[in-house]
Amino acid sequence: MRQRIIVCPIIKNNGDYLLCKMADDRGVFPGQWALSGGGMEPGETIEEALRREIREELGEELRITEIAPWTFRDDIRVKTYPDGRKEKIYMLYLIFDCISANRQVTFNDEFQEVKWVSPNDIGQLDLNEATRMTFKQKGIL
Repeated sequence: MRQRIIVCPIIKNNGDYLLCKMADDRGVFPGQWALSGGGMEPGETIEEALRREIREELGEELRITEIAPWTFRDDIRVKTYPDGRKEKIYMLYLIFDCISANRQVTFNDEFQEVKWVSPNDIGQLDLNEATRMTFKQKGIL
């Protein structure tokens, strides 16, 4: 079984959290709302990987001004690829609290939609299991 280290930002701006609706045809949680993030590449530091993932998935204009390690977690997930292939992966999640100076997001094809959500409204979304667990640990759900 392949192993991946996943960097996961919990991005907050003026009290709201940035959530992303995953594409229906790929990823670990197709069609559900999630936090952004992704796997580290060889030779990257944790912060380099986190900033790269934010740029790739959410665009160059989103300006992250603060990054603080929050917690970590692991599990085994099945990832679906665009060609329909599936792979079981052991994932170690490094989760960070991040503050953005703006809300300018341009998302890539991994997501169908992104939105800033108030803590009171997060529980109304179809959150994936990992994101739901994260917000429960934060005391928001």
